[in-house]
Amino acid sequence: MKTFTLYERFSRAFHDYPNLSKLVVLFTVSGGGLVAYSDANPISGSQSIFPVEAENKKKRVVVLGTGWAGTSFLKNLKNPEYDVQVVSPRNYFAFTPLLPSVTCGTVEARSIVEPIRNIIRKKNMDIRYWEAECFKIDSQNKRIYCRSNKPSNLNGKQEFVVEYDYLVVAMGARSNTFNIPGVEENCKFLKEVEDAQEIRRSVIDCFEKASLPNLSEEERKRILHFVIVGGGPTGVEFAAELHDFVNEDMVKLNPGVKELVKITLLEATDHILGMFDKRITEFAEKKFKREGIDVRTGAMVVKVSDKEISTKERSGEVSSIPYGMAVWSTGIGTRPVIRDFMQQVGQINRRALATDEWLRVDGTDNIYALGDCATINQRKVMEDISAIFNKADKDNSGTLSAKEAREVIMDICERYPQVDLYLKNKQLRDIVDLLKESKKGVEKESIELNIEEFKSALSQVDSQMKNLPATAQVAAQQGAYLADCFNRMEDCEKDPEGPLRFRGSGRHRFRPFRYKHFGQFAPLGGEQTAAQLPGDWVSIGHSSQWLWYSVYASKQVSWRTRMLVISDWTRRFIFGRDSSRI
Repeated sequence: MKTFTLYERFSRAFHDYPNLSKLVVLFTVSGGGLVAYSDANPISGSQSIFPVEAENKKKRVVVLGTGWAGTSFLKNLKNPEYDVQVVSPRNYFAFTPLLPSVTCGTVEARSIVEPIRNIIRKKNMDIRYWEAECFKIDSQNKRIYCRSNKPSNLNGKQEFVVEYDYLVVAMGARSNTFNIPGVEENCKFLKEVEDAQEIRRSVIDCFEKASLPNLSEEERKRILHFVIVGGGPTGVEFAAELHDFVNEDMVKLNPGVKELVKITLLEATDHILGMFDKRITEFAEKKFKREGIDVRTGAMVVKVSDKEISTKERSGEVSSIPYGMAVWSTGIGTRPVIRDFMQQVGQINRRALATDEWLRVDGTDNIYALGDCATINQRKVMEDISAIFNKADKDNSGTLSAKEAREVIMDICERYPQVDLYLKNKQLRDIVDLLKESKKGVEKESIELNIEEFKSALSQVDSQMKNLPATAQVAAQQGAYLADCFNRMEDCEKDPEGPLRFRGSGRHRFRPFRYKHFGQFAPLGGEQTAAQLPGDWVSIGHSSQWLWYSVYASKQVSWRTRMLVISDWTRRFIFGRDSSRI
């Protein structure tokens, strides 16, 4: 990669932005980075604007977020014809599936983070990163409003504006408190690296507090009562990690605490790990019961105070649970900037931004959303059934033959994936077999259906539609898909590769996004993991734990983090977890 001198950096900056009136250069000793701050074209007393230069032929792509979706997009973007600017308050990528391991010292926080500048400096492209938070999206004027999260020593210049040609929204989501009183003030969350570090300090603090000589037995038990709210993968894995930490490490340092520690897992539904196979759910519940982890299903939290959690049982009875530390892991909510943007584009009363199958935000032309902040609004077959019939009926006879149906089946399945799922679930070879069910007694190749019979045959297809889960796996695939679209944007404009436009002429530019599920893990502690892989393949035990080690090591974004994670696991096997409070 070409190395620029300081003079060349200045020259390049002024060449790219000839209207710069000021340039403040900040050096960071530890990171060795260079940050350029523009004060040109002031639009208010505290804001500066970064315009898209008219003479610059490159289209500007602004990426909001450095999580799974945003980082996957940046890693896979290869077209140098874009001017890419990344805005995020977090200047690193975090391998979030290992956050529960950070909470108890199994893995160190530094081992699962990679500086975003390390990722973009390896790209042979024009990419800049701004450590700031986007607080407003102006889709009408193609601008985003940002605020630096380093407010000191900026002479009041905390806010700036960035213009864009394309906007990629990958800001993730926040923890959902469901507006339950006391959750925000008294519970810990597990969404960010900072959350995991805070939980780790709190766990150690609880043990140290309980060791003080002036406490009663009852008070010690309360302090060492750890409550996890939410029986999903994150809550279950944290409960398992905490149990192992207490029984494998803390009892050696504080032999008297084992009988005082209690771990309670609260879940509002009937079972924990509800998104997993029933065999995994049953195994996890039985394993936790054997190990003394109190799993309470059907318990809905209604209030949290500084010392007690109030829950409402199925019977309507309200009970209180004293606790020393509570971790809230019950799902995701919408960030305020996303909520404001949804109102701007007419998406009211939604949990996440609605996009089409190409990840483009509904109601916009040049804004894409991916990851936890968005959900794909898959179009229903029955909404386009008349257009599909008319497109397939090439001879305009008013009926659809088996031959005509076969000619468009690939486009139908590509545009509407629920059709393909329905055929597979019904064990039908093609759409003609489905149409034959409406024409019983008629030979397969002699089928002729009118519009009403065609509607009847496909009336149940949309029942196969499901929203994608808010997981790292989905976000990473969406980022890679969108980057591939941007890489081939110009070629696909000339030669579209997507399915037929049933409501119009020609074809779509790209094939729509398709998620491929590669399986999911649920670590259950004691060197045992539950694995659910494609093909209804379920494995539980020590062999799945080693599979989990290999997959999570291989999925690290760099060799640096890969080696650090492996060394942390090795250190834990030899020396145990670190129980010091740092």
